[in-house]
Amino acid sequence: MGFYQLVVLAVIQGLTEFLPISSSAHLILPSQLFGWPDQGLAFDVAVHVGSLMAVMIYFRRLIADISVNFVYFLLKKPYQKALVNQAWFIIIGTIPALIVGFFAGDLIETHLRSILVIGATTVLFGLLLWYADSAAKKQSQNQQLTWRNSLFIGIAQAVALIPGTSRSGITMTAGLLLGLSRSEAARFSFLLSIPLILCAGGLKTVELVQSPAAYDVSAILLGVALSFISALGCIVLFLRWIERCGFLVFVIYRLLLGALLFAIAFSGAF
Repeated sequence: MGFYQLVVLAVIQGLTEFLPISSSAHLILPSQLFGWPDQGLAFDVAVHVGSLMAVMIYFRRLIADISVNFVYFLLKKPYQKALVNQAWFIIIGTIPALIVGFFAGDLIETHLRSILVIGATTVLFGLLLWYADSAAKKQSQNQQLTWRNSLFIGIAQAVALIPGTSRSGITMTAGLLLGLSRSEAARFSFLLSIPLILCAGGLKTVELVQSPAAYDVSAILLGVALSFISALGCIVLFLRWIERCGFLVFVIYRLLLGALLFAIAFSGAF
């Protein structure tokens, strides 16, 4: 993999991991437009590590408080109930995606990675995000997370295993539909990403260790660094943006991206 390809794909992964615009759509476009080869398993691990580092560093205090209080709860020591509940919400919200990934992961990977499918889900769930954000403007978004809400968002996250859906996009959409504020929906979406990135990165790491193929250490380190920087910057700016401006710009972007993917799919040029 060339240096330019490495830089572009690492930055794309870092940005699209947390923006509601579908990482699948953005990672397939360069290969289709420029004929780039697959980036390889080692690079996949690197960009997952970078994204994970970014979200954990940004939410480091909250993650530490949740973790400590959950351990206190397990040890039957005094704890803060709200933080323990937050831990349970993350666990409940993660389970559906793990179940669907275990039983249907190969099926999705084999049959649902076409440009046409990614284009359709990019547009469809972009429109759903627009509806949820528009509805949120017309009513007070002051609902709190519950285990039922967490399960609903978790089921939405499982749907995001279909390429083009966008994990962050559909979980934020679900949060808005449930009455969460934009910032609360985004924050829970980011926290939900941690166990999934850990699982995905862990599985890829196991595959990498078992693979006899050689890999470039410098390329891996650069992939980690670029993914981390772009993901961290994305989280900071995104949270500021949505509270003031909402999701409309991302909806418009998804519609344009979907139109481009449809044009590629039907042109027969690729």
